[in-house]
Amino acid sequence: MGKSILVDLTRCIGCRGCQIACKQWKNLPAEPTRNTGTHQNPPDLSDKTIRLIRYTEARVEGELEWLFFPEQCRHCYTAPCKRVADEYSKGLIMRDDATGAIYLAPAKKINAKTAKAIRKSCPYDIPRSRADGTGVFKCDFCIDRISNGMKPACVLSCPTNVLTFGDEYEILDLARERLQVVRKEFPKAYLGDPANTRVIYLYQTDHRLYYQIPI
Repeated sequence: MGKSILVDLTRCIGCRGCQIACKQWKNLPAEPTRNTGTHQNPPDLSDKTIRLIRYTEARVEGELEWLFFPEQCRHCYTAPCKRVADEYSKGLIMRDDATGAIYLAPAKKINAKTAKAIRKSCPYDIPRSRADGTGVFKCDFCIDRISNGMKPACVLSCPTNVLTFGDEYEILDLARERLQVVRKEFPKAYLGDPANTRVIYLYQTDHRLYYQIPI
C-alpha cells in the first residue's frame, strides 16, 4: 500500500499557496515572468517551477467560470517516465516501495536526448529540463517529508482543503464519497484516472476545459 493525494478542484480558489510552498520547501528560485494578458504566472512548468496553478476562464453550462488546476506529477502506478528512463540507464528515475512516489535519483545526470525522451513519454507532459535541455525536474511527492511522517508541503499549505493526503485506499474511498457529494451541485463531476495515478483529480466538469489536460 502506498500513498495518494485527492485534488478536489471544486474547492480550489487559485491562491497559489501550494505553488509557493513547493518552491519554499524545495528551495527553488523565482524566475522572471512577464504580463501575457492572463493570470497565469509563470506561464508553464519549468526546472524552477515543478508545481503550478493553471488558470482558465471557461464557459460551463453557458456560464463563464474560473477553473483552477493545480498541476503536478501524477505519480503513475506504472510510470512511463521510469520505463523510458530505464531504457537509457537504470536508476535515473526511482520508485519508492513504501509510498509509490516516482522521483529522480539526485546523483544521476541526464543528458538532453534522455530528458527529451522522458518528457515525451509522460501522458500529462510534466517533466521539464533546463534551458540547455539537460536534466529532468518534476514533483517528487515530497518523498523526504512523507518518509519522516510529514505531509507534502503543498498539502500542508492549502487553506481550502483542496488537497488530502493519505493511504491510497483511504484516499480512493474518500474520493468516491466526495464525488457523490459534489455531483449534487455539479452533476457531470467525475474522478480523473483513479486506477492509474496516485494523484486523483476530482473534476467538476469536462477535464478538457482545464488547460486541455490529458486523462
